[in-house]
Amino acid sequence: MTVAFTLEGQSFTAPNGGPQSPFTEAVSFIVHCRTQEEVDHAWERLSEGGDEKAQMCGWLKDRYGVSWQIVPDALIEYITDADPARAQRTFQAMLQMKKLDLAALKRAHDGADAAATATGAEGGE
Repeated sequence: MTVAFTLEGQSFTAPNGGPQSPFTEAVSFIVHCRTQEEVDHAWERLSEGGDEKAQMCGWLKDRYGVSWQIVPDALIEYITDADPARAQRTFQAMLQMKKLDLAALKRAHDGADAAATATGAEGGE
């Protein structure tokens, strides 16, 4: 048994595997966000009732066990920077976060001192 549905013009087919086929991180949905406000809104709505232990690096699980990646568009720019040091600083800052903090990622990318980046990382939920 399957169900077919469309989200934002993208077609999906999902099998009903029953309880022996739980959701895993093998499938996740990505929410691209332009601003911190969009990140905050998506995070708050999707994480409500979800597993807090599964929250890391912009990933979360919703109340149904579905994995989501809440990604500010700037993150892709920062971690693909032609300057490997800038990309690596951004990536390392991201690894310390639950909900991604766009300002802290920018500080890391720009080479702000480690204390400022750590403070921003702790503020990400």
